[in-house]
Amino acid sequence: MEKTPSGTSVGVDDPYAHVDRCDHCTDEGRCRFAVEQGDRDPEFADARSRDDFRCPVVGSLDEEGLTGPWEWVDCPHFRATAGDRECARCGLGERRLAHDDERPLLEEHHLSYADSSEDPGHEVTVSLCRWCHATVHDSWGRIDDDVNPDPEAVAEREARRAREQAELGFESAAERRDRDE
Repeated sequence: MEKTPSGTSVGVDDPYAHVDRCDHCTDEGRCRFAVEQGDRDPEFADARSRDDFRCPVVGSLDEEGLTGPWEWVDCPHFRATAGDRECARCGLGERRLAHDDERPLLEEHHLSYADSSEDPGHEVTVSLCRWCHATVHDSWGRIDDDVNPDPEAVAEREARRAREQAELGFESAAERRDRDE
């Protein structure tokens, strides 16, 4: 199983198996990195330009799945960071209240870290609830375990939901007057 630089588990054997798409890939299958940041790697940008900026992993959008000649690991500028609003392990949904400084229920969890070898060391992250995040790092827990949300996590989410519902409630002026008397 992959490890963090400090030696704790990240919960997966292959980080790339948990990637849906690269952060630089547009909905049309083009490489945004080559278009917007081509000056950082002109050789890469020129090659993408010759291929109409098509992502070398995605390939043709006419076919199912990834049809390009590359795998995600082959791309020097690959990055896949969490954008999910639910835990990748237990499915707990995020509940954030506006103007509230409470700790989020979901955290970004790194599946892959940059290294100093020839390997590109891509950044690959998923969203995990705080409880699953601790389980993965502190024990044998895996990202793809079939688990239910921790009871404490559900209680925290429901408490936030109740506060959210209370904020959305409507009270007429007459009801407020009656309450205050």
